[in-house]
Amino acid sequence: MADMLTLEAFEEASEKVKEVTLETKLVESPYFSEASGNRVWLKPENMQRTGAYKLRGAYYKISTMSREELDRGVITASAGNHAQGVAYAATHAGARSIVVMPTTTPLIKVERTKGYGAEVILYGDVFDDAKERAVELAEQEGYTYIPPFNDTTVATGQGTIAMEIVQELPLVDTILVPVGGGGLACGVSTFAKLYNPKIRVIGVEPKGAASLTAALEAGHVTKLPSANTIADGTAVLEVGDKVFPYLQQNLDDVLTIDDDELVAAFLDMVENHKMVVENSGLLTVAALHHLPAEGKRVVAILSGGNMDVITMSSVVQHGLIQRGRIFTVSVLLPDRPGMLVRVASVIAEQNGNVIKLEHNQFVSTNRNAAVELRTTIEAYGEDHKNQIVEALRQAGFKPTVVQTSL
Repeated sequence: MADMLTLEAFEEASEKVKEVTLETKLVESPYFSEASGNRVWLKPENMQRTGAYKLRGAYYKISTMSREELDRGVITASAGNHAQGVAYAATHAGARSIVVMPTTTPLIKVERTKGYGAEVILYGDVFDDAKERAVELAEQEGYTYIPPFNDTTVATGQGTIAMEIVQELPLVDTILVPVGGGGLACGVSTFAKLYNPKIRVIGVEPKGAASLTAALEAGHVTKLPSANTIADGTAVLEVGDKVFPYLQQNLDDVLTIDDDELVAAFLDMVENHKMVVENSGLLTVAALHHLPAEGKRVVAILSGGNMDVITMSSVVQHGLIQRGRIFTVSVLLPDRPGMLVRVASVIAEQNGNVIKLEHNQFVSTNRNAAVELRTTIEAYGEDHKNQIVEALRQAGFKPTVVQTSL
């Protein structure tokens, strides 16, 4: 077992994880390169077996365990991706696995974890609650606990991603890595600095769960009072104390990202690369716009793609609204024949596409004075949206943009 993160340990882990991992070759991105002013490649771990990088650390950790430890059964806590990695690796090793997941975990992650052979227990609102329960059960039942991130062996397995990056792109300048509990960032940054200290490694975490930022400011691991972010895979209240020293030493910077930026990044990824990436995996994509435009070779690690369809639908809708591509206008009209056609004609002349109409005759007790027409319109973007609204205004209507609901 690797007690320290060394080049020899990374090499051993790399050979081991190849037994189960898929090859996730770098994808060069002309779109993000042009948008960011750097040369951008994506490391698509969303295409990895189990849908995330977590299989690497889980499999390597389990490969170092004794038969006696495995026969007792393994237990872990996870918001989803580590759960699937442990379930897959344990089943591959012929061991029983129990996974404690927060009650807020997307259904797709729960079902897939069960599908890989694990027994799932839902407990608590966030990862930290689930972790406490998993540790309790390990002590009570004698299970072997597998940490999702606060473990140097697990982190070594995750760091094999960095090995693959430098093998494909030896002259990489910057690696962007998502941060939740810190295991992935620990492995990636440590290997990168051992391989070439000139490689910049930047951690990226959600503003609503910035546990690493808080720890770095305090100079020690500290627990956040709460986590509030759509990036559920990185909604961790406290970065791991065993990996924190490596993060202090090897990360060059840490960026924090708003949830709204993740929504925009999801649309960019789907429309330009035809890939589904979960919100935590999009942290690095959103971070591309925060880097100086210097023509550097930048790799963004897409840590996972396990997003349930309902969340996906919500993110798409909010993204379209955010960019002015879907909007709703309200106009008050006299209740006379032909008024609806007049409004529709103005919109059509501006190449707006009507996708929903709501005609409310009860907005006023005097229908002759006013009925409300709410029109939901598809546009090319914010400028086109404003053009349509102005055209309605010029036509004598008094349009009001209202909250859109598809």
